[in-house]
Amino acid sequence: MDDDRARELLAEERRRIEEALATSTVVTTDDESTADDADNATDTYQNEFDEGRSDDLNEQLAAVERAEQRLAEGRYGLSIESGDPIPDERLEAIPTAERTVAEEERFDRGA
Repeated sequence: MDDDRARELLAEERRRIEEALATSTVVTTDDESTADDADNATDTYQNEFDEGRSDDLNEQLAAVERAEQRLAEGRYGLSIESGDPIPDERLEAIPTAERTVAEEERFDRGA
């Protein structure tokens, strides 16, 4: 993949993640609040959901940073596991891909 196209894809991915992080909210409740239990349960659920989403987004941002580092080092588009080329089609779909599809499947299975 062309370095300029890789930079463009990674910049788009970074922008998407940072915008999502900026719109993440955590609802706080005042201890002296007169809110009923249902409202508190809803707030608790929403907080847990938002915290999980925030964690996922931060992990995605870290993946972008690793990909940017590989690009700077001339290793973008090569598997971190085998050094084999990652197909451009995969990088277009997942700009932060670190492995080939077969390697990722083995990694996900823990093999």
